[in-house]
Amino acid sequence: MSIMTKPDSPLSLALPDLAATAALGRHVAALLRAGDVVALKGDLGAGKTTLARAIVAALSPDATEVPSPTFTLVQTYPVDLAGGPAELWHFDLYRLDRAEQIYELGLEEALSGAVSLIEWPELVERLLPRAKLLTIALQLGGDGARAATISGGAAWDQRLDTLRAKLRSGDPS
Repeated sequence: MSIMTKPDSPLSLALPDLAATAALGRHVAALLRAGDVVALKGDLGAGKTTLARAIVAALSPDATEVPSPTFTLVQTYPVDLAGGPAELWHFDLYRLDRAEQIYELGLEEALSGAVSLIEWPELVERLLPRAKLLTIALQLGGDGARAATISGGAAWDQRLDTLRAKLRSGDPS
């Protein structure tokens, strides 16, 4: 994983393989707080579910199976955050037709204190809290490589600096 941008701009990373994508997920997981929303963008096969699974696995070691919620639309997990126990809601909105359908899935409950991971967030972005939103856009390259562009709202300013520093240090965890 290598950083390709300057401080104070969106963070751009080269992810040479799925292991690097999973490592990014573990780094992000360590920074999450209750109420955070992580929007995972990218085409089919870009690594959104790999990233989401790594985040869930890092925060909920007892979750031995982390299925993609493509058909169930949402999965919930008990997690341990730095601030204590919480819940993580993993949404996959690929099959939604209208933004309002996300309310039927429990978005308001999730936003009231859980961590929300949202794959295919484009339909509902206007409904998400800007300050607590972390957006990770993944692009598929050749030979299994990917690139990630990461940007965040005001609540993420210092945490993105922490992420940059950790990645620069070469910390593989």
